[in-house]
Amino acid sequence: MTTTEPVSLPAALASFTDRWSPRIVTTVNDYDVRVAKVEGEHLWHTHDHTDEFFLVLEGELHIALRESAGSGSGERTVVLPKGSVFTVPRGTEHKPYAPVPSEILVLEPTGTLTVGDQHEEIPAHVDATTGHPLNCPSAR
Repeated sequence: MTTTEPVSLPAALASFTDRWSPRIVTTVNDYDVRVAKVEGEHLWHTHDHTDEFFLVLEGELHIALRESAGSGSGERTVVLPKGSVFTVPRGTEHKPYAPVPSEILVLEPTGTLTVGDQHEEIPAHVDATTGHPLNCPSAR
């Protein structure tokens, strides 16, 4: 779904209200560029074969991490204010949380499930998807 016209991220985000249910705005090589509205907790999950890139467009995102390698072992939380980026390394168990309504951009390989390869029980408010197509003509 590579786009040949510019995509307005504000228009794309205005085209849906679902939380934790990303929309694919374009692709770059074999990666989806997804936007999502988030609030509250996601779930603990792991992507075994890929890193996960986050950019906070609005609001604030916290990502709890359970790290097991080397001196960085243990649990910690990174806080991402608006304009911040962070990459969760492959194989790292993590749980995103947004204390306020927030908007994020995520970059991950096409076909990657939002709940990872390993995860806890999926709560009703989390959409286990590989991303939904963007249905917003005004965003293009």
